[in-house]
Amino acid sequence: MAYQGRGLYLEEFEIGKTYESAARTITEADVVNFAGLSGDFNPLHMDEEFGKTNMFGKRIAHGALGLIIATGMSNQTGLYEGTTIAFMELTCKYVAPLCIGDTVHLEMVPTETIHSKKPGRGILKVDAKLVNQEGKVILESPWTLMMKAKS
Repeated sequence: MAYQGRGLYLEEFEIGKTYESAARTITEADVVNFAGLSGDFNPLHMDEEFGKTNMFGKRIAHGALGLIIATGMSNQTGLYEGTTIAFMELTCKYVAPLCIGDTVHLEMVPTETIHSKKPGRGILKVDAKLVNQEGKVILESPWTLMMKAKS
């Protein structure tokens, strides 16, 4: 039997609806592993004593870690599983620090769908926000994805 994804087709996304992911807590292991993977050992992320002297008063997680976690959370919702053709573009605005111990979730709001001239595909535009346990937005990121379409 062929793989059947559970993702939504372009026409099935509801413009203006908020789709939410499950939450997860940012851990020390997340920060250490991301530093090792990225090579970013900035003391802002890695040095507890340095962190006490910065404007946040503590170490913070890498901003890019938050963005990567956000894209992972989007996939865990199943909305894009088997129906995404390509993640085409994103920009990211870091609004607040991502802290070790924060519990974050992703909110995604489709803003536009554009059918392609080629059948079976189109463009989905989504406003994504990573939000912490206090309801504070950590990052804002408009996304452009090419999705499978029914027509």
